[in-house]
Amino acid sequence: MPTNGINRALKLQFGLINYESRYLTAEAFGFKVNAWGVSMKKKQIWTLEQDEQDGQVVFLRSHLGRYLASDKDGKMTCGAEKPDPDCRFLIVPQSDGRWALQSEPYLRYFGGSADYLSCFAQAIGEQELWAVHLALHPQASLLSVARKRYAHLSASDGEISVDSNIPWGVDSLVTLVYLDGKYSLKTCDSRFLSYDGKLVKENTNTTSFTLELKSGKLAFKDCDGKYLTPVGPTGTLRSGRCSKPGKDELFDLEESHPQVVFQAANKRFVSVKQGVSISANQDVETDMETFQMEIDKESKRSMFRTNGAFCYVFTLSPINLSMIRLRTGSSQQSRKEEQYVSLIAGDDELFLMKLINRPMLILCGENGFVCHHKNSNTLNANRSVYDIFSLIFNNGAYNIKSQCVNGKFWYVSSSGLVCSDGEKPEDFFLEFLEHGRVAIKGSDGKYLRGDQGGTLMGDGTTVDVSSLWEF
Repeated sequence: MPTNGINRALKLQFGLINYESRYLTAEAFGFKVNAWGVSMKKKQIWTLEQDEQDGQVVFLRSHLGRYLASDKDGKMTCGAEKPDPDCRFLIVPQSDGRWALQSEPYLRYFGGSADYLSCFAQAIGEQELWAVHLALHPQASLLSVARKRYAHLSASDGEISVDSNIPWGVDSLVTLVYLDGKYSLKTCDSRFLSYDGKLVKENTNTTSFTLELKSGKLAFKDCDGKYLTPVGPTGTLRSGRCSKPGKDELFDLEESHPQVVFQAANKRFVSVKQGVSISANQDVETDMETFQMEIDKESKRSMFRTNGAFCYVFTLSPINLSMIRLRTGSSQQSRKEEQYVSLIAGDDELFLMKLINRPMLILCGENGFVCHHKNSNTLNANRSVYDIFSLIFNNGAYNIKSQCVNGKFWYVSSSGLVCSDGEKPEDFFLEFLEHGRVAIKGSDGKYLRGDQGGTLMGDGTTVDVSSLWEF
């Protein structure tokens, strides 16, 4: 459980890749499994669950909510609605970061290819090894299990420190970059963590780590077989001396909520610098002017939390795409430098909201991640890998900039295609409508959506599952 009671640990979801670079796939017909998947889509995503009595035993649940199982003869099925003894597996991590899955009751290993999967091998060979590709959104907060503190960028010291009580501000955002079966940790200023604790601009062997799992927690192993751990009073994140992960080397990934600042009609920022009361009387953005947005999954109402964990519950109403009206349950508002009660929303009740903790944007829709098309200026919205884009605030709107195509901008073409080679920035507007999801509207009032062919379009007339994006 998180120490601050705000964020929640993310469920470990991943794809398993066999020695032929194919993903383990759960089919709806007959609840069969195979290793035919060439990329990670819905059928290739598995959720890890732990046995409550024995933390070393795990269960693998498919996208259909059924559990992977092996009988005494090694026959594989995936139809169990609840985990039974045949669903119990042990993870045996290898030195290269891959996993071997061992049936706990029968002590045989799971492997194979295509339609020929079984759990009958008595020893671990190449066919019994699976690479792990995380399926969760790669931007999160990183919590040290031992210290119960969060990682954040310490720009003045040029390092990642693990000493925050809560993950606050853009400095606490960590982006996992996946490449060739390994992961790198990228800070909000686009630098990578090296095994020696230094932050560097290039992603190399020294910044690549293999993931290991222990008791449901993550460990990051470097190229020399050592593990990341917080060191010293400030918890400098670097590789330690241990060749086996203990509690000091274990981490949780937690959901990163959007954090925002509000600018009132008087051009000043809403602040809680005065204590529990809120006033629009500050000229600069600090932690006191930052609010964490948490949207209730059922009511869709927004709660804004301060870094002191004090909560304000507001009704959030989009106005003119870039402005919002904020109303508390008691209709209390902030205007100019005083507080007052207003039952009618006018110009003084309009606030400009700015998202501050997503300078690097990664979008994931119902069919996969958004990334550049290999052979054109368009964008795919159905990939198992992702590209990182820059999100630039522009007076209530946002410009989206490619980081790998000569720094060009997104725009919507006359045919409704979202393209990534614009010379000039085009305005897009963010609408926070659901927990963990955002809708993106173009300047023409139409929404970005993924079509059936996997292309990112800018022609959506309504918000539905195809136009909601995890970010």
